[in-house]
Amino acid sequence: MVLAPSAFYSLYNIKTIITQTVIIGIGALGMTLVIISGGIDLSIGSVIALGTVVTARMLNIGAPDTPLWVSVAAVAGAVGLCAFCGFLNGIISASLRIVPFIVTLGMMQIARGTAKWIGEEQTVIAPQTWLNRWMEVDPAPSWLVFAPGVWLLIILTVIMTIVLKRTIFGRYVFALGSNESAARLCGVRVTFYRTIIYTVCSAFAGIAGIMQFSNLTVGDPTAAQGMELDIIAAVVIGGGSLSGGEGSAVGSLVGALLMAVLRNGCNLVGIPNYVQNIVIGAIIIGAVAVDRYKQRVSR
Repeated sequence: MVLAPSAFYSLYNIKTIITQTVIIGIGALGMTLVIISGGIDLSIGSVIALGTVVTARMLNIGAPDTPLWVSVAAVAGAVGLCAFCGFLNGIISASLRIVPFIVTLGMMQIARGTAKWIGEEQTVIAPQTWLNRWMEVDPAPSWLVFAPGVWLLIILTVIMTIVLKRTIFGRYVFALGSNESAARLCGVRVTFYRTIIYTVCSAFAGIAGIMQFSNLTVGDPTAAQGMELDIIAAVVIGGGSLSGGEGSAVGSLVGALLMAVLRNGCNLVGIPNYVQNIVIGAIIIGAVAVDRYKQRVSR
């Protein structure tokens, strides 16, 4: 970004970049669990879209003066339904021994289709509530400095870091990704923990969906198309290994931030969107190549 215009370094633009990191960052935190455990989740973009539509639909229950309990129920409903998608991903792939790539590919279509069904294949207009303020670059009150979604992302990153480094569940996640057979022989309930991992991943996608709704102010069944690749890329760029057993919440957050910086910088200097896609794709391939090289060296 050495050649970026001065606007790139402005306080408002920096706040914009950090706010733009929220949706990818929250999704990447859930994906970090899946990738460390040696899995993959291709359905996360569609699940985010499902979260936006469910939120908008439920907010309309109490329109036009949506009471607080309806907003809370909308959040719970969106996160709960998204988590259920992850539960199905985990229980099917683990109990039937089906490759997660296939199961989550199917769920990607199911979640997208369900979002279109609930939204009747249209964007869903929702009344203004406190949920619309979570992605405001200039929040109120001003002492927050950053959007409330940014603070939520930081809190979730701290929680995920503690879970991965300080809990038995975190150790099991690394064990599953390092050697599933050995973990099974050591008494780790593989099906149980894989189901939890995918459920948590989709619950994070549900939270990201609410942030996406806040950003768009509508429920959009076509939202977040291709976002699963950005989320996976953020985890890989942040040090996560697609072979499993490696990764961290902070690393994934840094990966998401780096991608937001790249996209913002490219937009400011007028680089076309298709070139941005090529650049992001090249970075993904480069990050995976470096990971493979590290794997060979470590052997």
